[in-house]
Amino acid sequence: MKKTAIITGASRGIGRACAIELANYFDHIVINSFHNVEALEDTRTIILNKGTECTAIAGDIGDYEFVTDFMESIISLLPSVDLFVNNAGISYVGLLSDMTIDDWNQIVRTNLTSVFNCCNRIVPYMVKKHSGHIINISSMWGLSGASCEVAYSATKGGVNAFTKALAKELAPSSIRVNAIACGAIDTSMNSNLDPSEKAVLCDDIPACRFGTPEEIAQAVVHLYQSPFYLTGEIIKIDGGYL
Repeated sequence: MKKTAIITGASRGIGRACAIELANYFDHIVINSFHNVEALEDTRTIILNKGTECTAIAGDIGDYEFVTDFMESIISLLPSVDLFVNNAGISYVGLLSDMTIDDWNQIVRTNLTSVFNCCNRIVPYMVKKHSGHIINISSMWGLSGASCEVAYSATKGGVNAFTKALAKELAPSSIRVNAIACGAIDTSMNSNLDPSEKAVLCDDIPACRFGTPEEIAQAVVHLYQSPFYLTGEIIKIDGGYL
C-alpha cells in the first residue's frame, strides 16, 4: 500500500524542507499553505521531479470548515495517511502591552487552533486504520518562554501539552504523537533579526550557529522511523541552547 504524508505550512522554511525530504520516503506527499500559493506550487514541482506524487491544497487550516473539506478530499483520494506534520505557524515579536486582541487571536488560531483542527479531523481516520503518526513542529520557547514573544511561547507551550495528552489518548490505538521543539532556525520567521542581533544570538548557542530547515526535516524522518514506544515526547533540537 502506498504511504502518504501530509505537511501543513509547506510553502517555505521548515515545512517546505520537510515535504521535500519526506518525498524520499513516501509515495504521496500532500502539502498545504495559506498565503503563498506560488511557493506552494514550486514545492510541489520539486517533489514531482523526484518522482513522488504530490497534491497541493491551499487554504487556512485555522478554519475548521476548510480543514473538514481538506481532510475529506484527501481521505477520498488516498488509501492511507501514515504521517501528519503540523507545521503551519506564525510569530509575533513585541511587548505584550502593545499586542492587540486581533494579534492574539490570529497567532492562537494559526499556531494552536490549527493543530486541534487537523488532529480532530484526521484522528478518527487513523483510529479506524489503527495506525499513524502525528508530528507537531513546536519551539524551544514553548518549553522556556521568550521575552517579547509571549503569545508565540504560549501557543507552542500549548502544542507541547496537546502533544503529550493526545499521545496518551491514542497509544492504545497504535497511533503515535510527538513534537519537535525547534531552536533558532534560519527561516524567514527570524527575518526580523538584524545581523548584529543574529550574531548575539549565535554567541549564546553552543553550536555557534542557527539550525537549518533541512536539519529539522531530517529529524522528522528519524522520528517517524523511530520505535513505536517513542511517543508523547517533545524532542528538542536547539544546538544545545536550553
